[in-house]
Amino acid sequence: MTPLAEILHRRIAAEGPMSVAEYMTACLLHPQHGYYATRDPLGAAGDFTTAPEISQMFGELLGLCLAQCWIDQGRPAPFVLAELGPGRGTLMADATRAMGAVPGMLEAARLHLVEASPTLRDAQHQRLAPLMPVWHESVADLPEGPLFLLANEFFDALPIRQFLRVGDGWAERVVGVQDGALAFGLTEPVALASLESRLADTQEGDMVETCAPATGIAAEIGRRIAEHGGAALIVDYGSDQSLGNTFQAVRRHRKLGPLDCPGEADLTAHVDFGALAQAAPCASAPLVPQGIFLERLGITDRARALAAKLEGPALDSHIAAHRRLTHPEEMGSLFKTLGFFPESATPPPGLMI
Repeated sequence: MTPLAEILHRRIAAEGPMSVAEYMTACLLHPQHGYYATRDPLGAAGDFTTAPEISQMFGELLGLCLAQCWIDQGRPAPFVLAELGPGRGTLMADATRAMGAVPGMLEAARLHLVEASPTLRDAQHQRLAPLMPVWHESVADLPEGPLFLLANEFFDALPIRQFLRVGDGWAERVVGVQDGALAFGLTEPVALASLESRLADTQEGDMVETCAPATGIAAEIGRRIAEHGGAALIVDYGSDQSLGNTFQAVRRHRKLGPLDCPGEADLTAHVDFGALAQAAPCASAPLVPQGIFLERLGITDRARALAAKLEGPALDSHIAAHRRLTHPEEMGSLFKTLGFFPESATPPPGLMI
């Protein structure tokens, strides 16, 4: 039993079963034993690999996409350049390197990072120190002003609640203890006004996931963009609407049960992009698969340009990275891109309506 599992057992014994959201929060953010508080989870030596770690092309193209949005909106200066959950800082390093080709953009940018992990903040500082980043605990702490924001694999780690349809009511999935081990259970079904609209598109036994932190963050991003201008690119795995159990755990690049080793595995769930778009009081572009988005931005041309300077294993790795980012059987279809922008502005490139 992990140290955090022992803590959770005691908590459940004292307070009763906890929601999936409470369980996720404890596992990921417990100050001593939480997953993000204790490690760098990225790369071959970690538990998973994200798109920016696969190839520089990903960050470069997202950076140029935001650069075009900045140009289209009249080159506001200064502006807030922000990233949610920046990992090791790889995405922002690649994005700002590309932005450096746009006259005046980096000079106008004020870099702000939203990061909960002390370990990852250290990594970000090492990579991004010349840009003088400022760190924040939440989106609400960002300064007001035009906001140009990136969020790659951020929303999937926010705590979800799960509800199983029973008749015209909903039973919440909870985490308790059974036979000495953590186990899932269900509350008694009740009618929920917040899920009343889902009775029309679900049936008995269907599961729906909600994520109040995600919609709250989307609403705050959207407010800032509506009031001050800017754009946001949200890249993650998910769909237009939640349906089914997507709660999962990954450790050392392998999936395992979400209750197997609390605090020592990454916990995620698919993002309900429709809920994010509905929550944001600004314009949003239709959801676009990551592969199509990157192809529209010119990733194949960029890949060919880089390939001309490579040979042998380096070339093989580069070709594999391009495939992994774009191919439908790799990340190309599972991952999606959602864009926020002002009602009066042009949608971000690659997300044109």
